[in-house]
Amino acid sequence: MSEETERASPATPLADAFHRAGSVCHPIVRLAGAATRVVLIAYLIICGGVSMFQDQLLYFPEPATLADMLSGRQSAWPTGGDFRGLLSEADGPARATAIIFHGNAGHAGHRGFYAGILNRLGLRVILAEYPAYGPRAGELGETSLVADAERTIALTRRQYAGPLLLIGESLGAGVAAAAGARQRDAIAGLLLITPWDRLEQVASHHYPLLPVKWLLRDRYDSVSHLATFGRPVLIAIAGEDRIVPPHFGRALYDALAEPKRLALIPGAGHNDWFDRLDDAWWRQTIDFLLAGGH
Repeated sequence: MSEETERASPATPLADAFHRAGSVCHPIVRLAGAATRVVLIAYLIICGGVSMFQDQLLYFPEPATLADMLSGRQSAWPTGGDFRGLLSEADGPARATAIIFHGNAGHAGHRGFYAGILNRLGLRVILAEYPAYGPRAGELGETSLVADAERTIALTRRQYAGPLLLIGESLGAGVAAAAGARQRDAIAGLLLITPWDRLEQVASHHYPLLPVKWLLRDRYDSVSHLATFGRPVLIAIAGEDRIVPPHFGRALYDALAEPKRLALIPGAGHNDWFDRLDDAWWRQTIDFLLAGGH
């Protein structure tokens, strides 16, 4: 065998084995690379979809006519032609007015239970309706809902004397915190039920693999909004809440300055907390807010 032939042949059986293994591995490496690209593309598509359709993931408005929403002693407020919510007057002279900002699903007509208890405690109740909910036109989104809530607060302040309380539930807690902070001089106190500290925290909890910090348009950052609120705030959290787990409400409470109070509703979930509260709980809560947190 010539010297040239010897140099062209594998030097050892080990070298020959490496050569054969390389022939097998190249297709596997190429296949793994292609799979990675497919996964990355799918992930980007999911992120794009979440970004594009996030309003549909956060807001669940239910259309309804005004006639569908009216029941019992409720009336359209301020008028049927300029509908912003449902008014339910107190039993006797009103000692305060409460504006209710409801959660992200349904419409204000589904929240008549607030009026039942608060009217008995001497409060006038306005079940505020959001743009694009019930019979109202308008746009969804934090900017739209908070600006509309500010107008509702201003109109209520002009129309009714006496203390004004804001009550926000879930999404409504974020709306009430933002609008109340901007209208703080008009507000006597704030009750936030099943609230979060920042929406991105809750979104990250439910979608841990997505970069929600960069995807979210609506922030509902109640910690920042209430940093200098200076009015009594009561945070009510449901002990078994799976939608807004209790630690998000606790985080908001911890960030607040005095006067404040934390109320845990044991055994309650995100949607059944009301059934676990009695008249005494509501009376103590309203007294705390109207007494300036004392």
